Amino acid sequence: MFKLAYCDKIADTIKKALDSRDPDGIIAEAGRIQWDLHPEGGYFVSPKKLITVYDTQGKAYIVTVEEAPFLDKEV
Repeated sequence: MFKLAYCDKIADTIKKALDSRDPDGIIAEAGRIQWDLHPEGGYFVSPKKLITVYDTQGKAYIVTVEEAPFLDKEV
């Protein structure tokens, strides 16, 4: 059975949460949502999305949203 992937929506929801909610003040910046594009051709590779996040000490983190079909639940 074909299932739609909602990587865009989930990444957008995470980005908005990172931008608006940090009661501990640890997150300094959440970068833009990056698409999984071919490094040379620039064409679409997968629906995977990446968000670079920096803490207040300047340490970088990557938040990745991608399909995990092997973990799908039967509905």
